[in-house]
Amino acid sequence: MYRKANKGWLKHFDFIVVDILLLEAAFIVSYSIRFGFSTPFVTPDYSVWGVMLPILHILIIFFTEEYSGILKRGYLKELKAVLQHNFILVMMITFYMFAVQQSADYSRIVLFMIFGINIVFSWIGRALVKKILHLAYSSEKNLSYMLVVTSKAEVEGTMRLLKRGKYSNYVVKGVAIVDGDMEGQTVTGIPIVASKDTLCEYLRTNTVDGVFVHVHNFYNEVEAITENLLTMGVTVHISLAHVSSEMPNKVVEEINGFTVLTTSIKMATRRQLFIKRTIDIGGGLIGLLATIIAFIVFAPIIYIQSPGPIFFSQERVGRNGRRFRIYKFRSMYMDAEERKKELMDQNKMNGLMFKMDNDPRIMPIGKFIRRVSIDELPQSINILKGDMSLVGTRPPTVDEYIKYELHHKRRLAAKPGLTGMWQVSGRSDITDFEEVVKLDTEYISNFSLGLYMKILFKTAGVVLKKKGSI
Repeated sequence: MYRKANKGWLKHFDFIVVDILLLEAAFIVSYSIRFGFSTPFVTPDYSVWGVMLPILHILIIFFTEEYSGILKRGYLKELKAVLQHNFILVMMITFYMFAVQQSADYSRIVLFMIFGINIVFSWIGRALVKKILHLAYSSEKNLSYMLVVTSKAEVEGTMRLLKRGKYSNYVVKGVAIVDGDMEGQTVTGIPIVASKDTLCEYLRTNTVDGVFVHVHNFYNEVEAITENLLTMGVTVHISLAHVSSEMPNKVVEEINGFTVLTTSIKMATRRQLFIKRTIDIGGGLIGLLATIIAFIVFAPIIYIQSPGPIFFSQERVGRNGRRFRIYKFRSMYMDAEERKKELMDQNKMNGLMFKMDNDPRIMPIGKFIRRVSIDELPQSINILKGDMSLVGTRPPTVDEYIKYELHHKRRLAAKPGLTGMWQVSGRSDITDFEEVVKLDTEYISNFSLGLYMKILFKTAGVVLKKKGSI
């Protein structure tokens, strides 16, 4: 699932918020210098300014598009932009005072101090925001992993352009060459990891969030590559020389000087993902509190029935192939993983998952905590860390993941979840892994906040009715 970039003047919402807060601070400081330490908001005339200043600020950036290219501006160009913005702001305030014939009610000293102080505040504030963003973009943990697909003739030029961005939200992890076998070599310090023939296998077994395709004179190859990638649920950024009308969820974007057409299994807005993450954090905190209470109650019973760790931890595979450790209350005996091989012939699932009725590896208390889904509560830690969401897809084990076919990876296009479409669609009755993939893909392809909330409410009903385990 691809996060759609904001467009227009709201693209730099972080700078808008910081600038408004600093403008209000400059207003309060200026008033305090002129009239002594006090707040201007208790004075009727000046409290109007407190409301007008942020409104005028937004109007200026709306019509002037002042934040366009802000991340690429140097210190001097930024100072010029700040001076221009504050000059327009003072002119608008001055015009207001004369228009309402109240200029005598306001201190001109306060007005010009606001102008001077806010220049300093804004210039420093914007520089600090850029510094913070640069540090954030410097950490691979906060970036998307990108694979570049190009040709031998274009690879060096393509890589130079892609690497020049200081505030890119991706990191190039590898290159694939469509017209030759150069695996094992490097270009501008980036390894060449695949050819046209090995590209899909590399994507199946490695973490890749998006593929950037910049190839000329290989139209048929680009069409075939794009079709395979979309089947796997991988987001594709294609140079506009290669555009097919059959690509879903298309949007035109810019990546370091390249105008690309981005296509993905699903486009989600920043607003949607922000609200989703906020609900995840809230649910994760509630789950963490419930985990502490459940630990006090069930930890002694678990230890008595099977001495050993109270929590079960296992490496799982998350969004686009990322590895993470999942946490649960241990519901099985200590030798459960070893005994799994002996029980494979009783697996009721058709495909790359294991499930059996009356599993002898489960402790007596384990059957209870599974039936009421208490064993899942420690996954609230994974949710708070950002490895999982409240709603998503079941994270496969590493052993399951390495056996995936290309279309199976499509279900990893979103974060795994504590619950999901499969779980609320009759988990105990579904025995075909392909049906699980279908349901997971349906959730990702049709993601909306409404569907997200619907699954959460359905999950509550399933748990209360003790219908299967979540």
